[in-house]
Amino acid sequence: MVLRMTPVALAISMLAVPHWATAQSTAETGNEVTLSSVQVSASAEGPSDLPKAYAGGQVAKGARLGLLGNQDVMDTPFSVTSYTAKLIEDQGAKRVADVLDNDPSVRFTTSASHMYENFRLRGFDVHSSDLAINGMYGLAPLGNSTLEFVERVEVFKGPSAMFTGMAPSGGIGGTINLVPKRAGDDPLNRLTFGYETQSQFGASADIGRRFGERKEFGVRVNGSYTDGETALSGQDKTNKFLSAALDYRGESLTATLDIYRSKQSFTGGSPAMFGFISPNIPNAPDPRTNFLRSAAGELESQAIIGRVEYAFNKNVTAFVSVGKRTHDYSGWVNGTHVHNVQSNGNAQVRGVAQVGYDDALSSEAGVRMNFSTGSVRHEMVVQATRLDLESGSLSNTTGMVATSFGNPTAPVLPVMPGGPIPMTSDTTLSSLAVVDSLSFMQDALRLTLGLRQQRVEQTSWNAAGTMVTGDYDERALTPALGIVVKPWGEGISLYASYVEGLSKGMSFTTVNGYANNQTTKPYKTKQKEIGLKWNAGTFANTFSVFEITQPTVTSVTAGGFGNYVAHEGNESQVRGLEWNTFGAIMPTLRVLGGVSYTRSELTETYNGQNVGNEIYGVPRWQANLGAEWDTPLSGFSLNTRLVATSQQYLDNANTYRIPGWGVMDLGARYETRIGAYKTTFRVNVRNLFDRHYYSGSFAEPRATLGVGRTVQASASLDF
Repeated sequence: MVLRMTPVALAISMLAVPHWATAQSTAETGNEVTLSSVQVSASAEGPSDLPKAYAGGQVAKGARLGLLGNQDVMDTPFSVTSYTAKLIEDQGAKRVADVLDNDPSVRFTTSASHMYENFRLRGFDVHSSDLAINGMYGLAPLGNSTLEFVERVEVFKGPSAMFTGMAPSGGIGGTINLVPKRAGDDPLNRLTFGYETQSQFGASADIGRRFGERKEFGVRVNGSYTDGETALSGQDKTNKFLSAALDYRGESLTATLDIYRSKQSFTGGSPAMFGFISPNIPNAPDPRTNFLRSAAGELESQAIIGRVEYAFNKNVTAFVSVGKRTHDYSGWVNGTHVHNVQSNGNAQVRGVAQVGYDDALSSEAGVRMNFSTGSVRHEMVVQATRLDLESGSLSNTTGMVATSFGNPTAPVLPVMPGGPIPMTSDTTLSSLAVVDSLSFMQDALRLTLGLRQQRVEQTSWNAAGTMVTGDYDERALTPALGIVVKPWGEGISLYASYVEGLSKGMSFTTVNGYANNQTTKPYKTKQKEIGLKWNAGTFANTFSVFEITQPTVTSVTAGGFGNYVAHEGNESQVRGLEWNTFGAIMPTLRVLGGVSYTRSELTETYNGQNVGNEIYGVPRWQANLGAEWDTPLSGFSLNTRLVATSQQYLDNANTYRIPGWGVMDLGARYETRIGAYKTTFRVNVRNLFDRHYYSGSFAEPRATLGVGRTVQASASLDF
């Protein structure tokens, strides 16, 4: 059964979000120069309030910590960063990957401008289906999540099953959370006209209003349309987006309703990923080269998300959220690979035609309580969650045809599949969690204790939808422990934490496609982390040391070709050091970025194969360092960013390797008035020197391709 929205569902879902219904994007000027002291029991910024921007306006003072809601960065025993709407606008970011180009712990693992976004955080995958909206999985647009309706892009680094529940795809590298925009107290009317290489033109509108005697009702509408040829030679892409955000903020009751529809289509080609036949890897091709010129496709996502929060008194608040998303796709949107690439650039491609859907129904309910036991303050949260996922697909492929880096050919597309789409997977992720944050000695010591019981149920069918190939029902318990100490006041926080991530076990089938129903228990990935956070007043630094250990399963041939069994007991480990910085080191100079060092290792494997080797796709060094300068010319600012990544392996045998790379971005912004209207002009150039490079890996031994030189320009008018 395919989930679809109805008018009844729309009416029922008039639920919503809390008291942070103020539009930060029109207020994040970055004029504040200090982090306020946050007291959980009596703070002006509570778990439901959107944290204010830090000095410089590019990063917020706090971020969402799963079921705990919004927490001050200095009070959290974990690595979290919240990128603001100001940064999104000033950098011309179009998708989540553009924002995370500022983070040294994150890398994009799909070729630039692909229809789907996938990431690697701290050495582990986070797929596009693992993005959250307001801490809830299954509701973000699949493919590329447009940023038109997004106020914040928040990154929680490391496993987070305790705070957010299990991710749909089992990603354990971290959580990427999107915070929708809300109407601000001041009316907003903004039109933006934009251009992007090659000949992509577009326009967007951002309108916000509040109504009522106390401005308790808010409406924020965002819409955009872009069309034209992209940087990939011959490809034409169209993006359409419309969203509405409604909210009510009363003294005890707060509510929000978010609705969006996103449609992306393309013709004339798709960016490719490259699979190599030998370790002699040829130089990266020009990213403008179109290896899949016959590709075309369409993605469409729509959702409705509601939340209600009611404060019975200052100590007890209940909340409930419900969201529903539908996603449909067709065309050549997956399997966009160039296969069997030889050292001389000769290769093979094959056409793919697909139709399918991925639908979700997500809900949560809970209660937040503040109380004291003697001199100890408590913030306790009890939460129940449920996520129902349903998917189905049909596909056709052609045989391999020859191509090459120097003379790419357009593969013939197969006939698009027809008929009803069978359901091939039905999954339910449900959980119950309790967490208590204890504060001692007037907040000089904070202790976080939590436990979540997770249940994973999944039934899968063969491609025709006629035969059950897997039936899975397992439970797992994931804890969390964190401590924050402020020995010298609010300026320095020392912290340590232990958390676990959770992924569904692996299924195995025998030869001829018959299921043997052999499925492993859910994986528990464990992270230990210690760190220091230093708030210097107008700029901040965080230093962290972490270790992540993940159990893995190897499929081993037994009893003949195609007859596989699972061998458990394997293990991989990632250890790392991270430094992040943000803020204003001078009134006219802002900085953002950091450096990470990661040492990955296969610590236990079947028969000792590849023990001691590095994990594929995990470079040792990553650096992202940016600066923005307000020049002496009033309203005129310049910005630059350096992004660098060291060499990395494409396979666990460590025989395929791509070189390190570095690129430089450059931009400018000019704010002025034309008549009575505030007007902002922006120009941003990515990969200024047009370097051609393999950017990373998403599977063995396959490489992704980095973006070529791309020019973006826009003009925004507030009226």
